[in-house]
Amino acid sequence: MIDFALPWLLLLLPLPLLVWWLFPPAPEGSGGALRVPFFASLRALPAGGAGGSGSGRAALVLKVAAWSLLVVAAAQPRWMGEPRSVSTHGRDLMIALDLSGSMATEDFDVSGHSVDRLRVVNAVAREFVNHREGDRIGLVLFGTRAYLQAPLTFDRQTVIEMLDEAEIGLPGEETAIGDAIGLAVKHLRNRPAEERVLVLLSDGASNTGVLEPVQAAELAAREGVRIYTIGIGSGRQVVQTLMGPRVMNTDAELDEAALQKVADLTGGAYFRARDTQGLVEVYRRIDALEPTEGEAAQVRPTRALFHYPLAAALALAALLLLWRFARETDLSLRPERFAAPEEEMAR
Repeated sequence: MIDFALPWLLLLLPLPLLVWWLFPPAPEGSGGALRVPFFASLRALPAGGAGGSGSGRAALVLKVAAWSLLVVAAAQPRWMGEPRSVSTHGRDLMIALDLSGSMATEDFDVSGHSVDRLRVVNAVAREFVNHREGDRIGLVLFGTRAYLQAPLTFDRQTVIEMLDEAEIGLPGEETAIGDAIGLAVKHLRNRPAEERVLVLLSDGASNTGVLEPVQAAELAAREGVRIYTIGIGSGRQVVQTLMGPRVMNTDAELDEAALQKVADLTGGAYFRARDTQGLVEVYRRIDALEPTEGEAAQVRPTRALFHYPLAAALALAALLLLWRFARETDLSLRPERFAAPEEEMAR
């Protein structure tokens, strides 16, 4: 159905008529000082200009329509959809994603092709976020620095889009795990207790930042934030060299002990994702640990419609301007306009 956000503005529809009634035009012959030598010829022209009285009536109709459309647009018409049930009592869940340079390591195998860690993490994280109905989801991206990419929101689609737009190295090439935890805790601390959750994904060791990971975990524990840490990386990468394929160990980059300690201090859990299926299983287990069931509430989706009457009003205004320009041009080219001065002077 369609309704108006500001229906009282519709009371302005008769305003032009009220102004015309309260402030009538000045009567004719009321002491005009302008003298025109060919006034008689001008007076003989049709009152409505080029098109006569019919043209004047059409212009009046257009003006009334344009004003009415402007008032309707100001009243903010909107379309109201059918009521829908949504959960309103989910978790406040923050995702902290490592974007340091090591996330470009191509040690995940997808259908026989080597894929970098970030692409795999994003693909699985999208599905995880999409299924967290009723949860408020936030996103922290970190490298050398940590910053809030998305505050806690029910808009899961926006969080997914921001995950897709994340680029390796954007916040720096190093890894500030402690700062990422501290920033997430800052935005979770004011939320209801027992509903604060942080999922942290990293493939390296903390080597920069103000806070140490364990120090940040102790802060999170005091604020009642549970942290689930996920270590990313298969542990082996096949590199093509002049001597043929060579397998390199990538486990040395990951500080599993620190991630395990962070999870233990906050009552969470540590998971290791060595392949795509392992990462999917990790998110599945977190889903089981952090249920999203809650009370249902009725909401109605709305869509603004004010731009339609506004566009129509602007189109009518443009049409009136063109009409007036054409009428004045036609009047300026009439033969009577050039003949009148000579006739009046002859008299």
